[in-house]
Amino acid sequence: MSTASPDHVTHGELLHHRAEGPATAPPLLLGPSLGTSTALWDAVAPELSVTHRVVRWDLPGHGKSPAALIGPGATVAELAGLVLDLADSLGIERFAYAGVSLGGAVGLHLAVHHPDRVTSLAVICSSAHFGGSKPWEERAALVRREGLGPVAETADRRWFTPGFTVPALVEDHRTADSEAYAACCDALAAFDIREDLSLITAPTLLIAGREDPATPPAHLREIADAVPGSSLLEIAGASHLAPAQCPEPVITALRAQLGGGAKRGMEVRRQVLGDAHVDRAQARQSPFTARFQDFISRYAWGEIWTDPTLARRERSMITMTALVAHGHYDELAMHVRAALRNGLTPDEIGAVLLQTAVYCGVPAANSAFAVAQRVLVEETGEDPAAG
Repeated sequence: MSTASPDHVTHGELLHHRAEGPATAPPLLLGPSLGTSTALWDAVAPELSVTHRVVRWDLPGHGKSPAALIGPGATVAELAGLVLDLADSLGIERFAYAGVSLGGAVGLHLAVHHPDRVTSLAVICSSAHFGGSKPWEERAALVRREGLGPVAETADRRWFTPGFTVPALVEDHRTADSEAYAACCDALAAFDIREDLSLITAPTLLIAGREDPATPPAHLREIADAVPGSSLLEIAGASHLAPAQCPEPVITALRAQLGGGAKRGMEVRRQVLGDAHVDRAQARQSPFTARFQDFISRYAWGEIWTDPTLARRERSMITMTALVAHGHYDELAMHVRAALRNGLTPDEIGAVLLQTAVYCGVPAANSAFAVAQRVLVEETGEDPAAG
């Protein structure tokens, strides 16, 4: 693990978190906006967990995180330290990070001050500064004086476009701990990382909601202009909590940023089809076919073949049947080899093809048996027909 810094001091308690996805997948940490909980990511996290170990966390005093983790005069650096504590407790050395608003500010701090930990960064509906300290000092004072009721009453106007709401998130806002919420306001009041943005080296994506009154697109453009090689996406019709209001474009942008589908898909493609076949396919790739090859890696191999609902041997049986049904015999030869790699025996492959004779037609099955027999001789050295 990296050496602790002044803002990375191990605490007795940890931020509450929710983990999804394979434990061996690349880690992705998701940070929340002020007043929300892990529920902010309900429409996004399950999709990303197909290819990543997704860890969403609650701010102190929000959701199920202990309020005592921060106090008056808190800073974004302290919150970043709590996130590192959480990552360390989970055995996560390096991680991709995406955060909304205050969660995005935490991501910026991590990318600037702990570049060895952050593999990629997505900053969503956030800012390198939050409009100066006065509005946040006033909100902190209001909350300390009157509780969260008055602030929660305006949540819909600040978070969503007219007519849209997520009642569970508004309730999270209403039931957060007032002192911890006010301490988070203190952190936003003191946050200004503009002078350090050029130090960020992690691949960085900025996502802005076109209708966001809290952190308008200009705030995200300011970050994009300062972070080398970063990219910016503006989502039409989205306000401040874009992952809740417009999850589809957020998911698409994060998938592209993380590259997880293509990377994981290529790994699975090689495991199923073999390095020799994939290497040949890659060697034949041209600018004309590159997008199609990427589509296959992301969608067919990165999402469908990685879905644990069916085992790979079951997917091989289904795939061979579909290929026989459509007469794709060159592809069938490839997937007979894949079926052997996925654990099917020659007898089981023969049983699958016999089944196709009933439902796909005898002529189709006859051609399929000829293809399969040739492949099995090549792969096993034995002729299944000789028995």
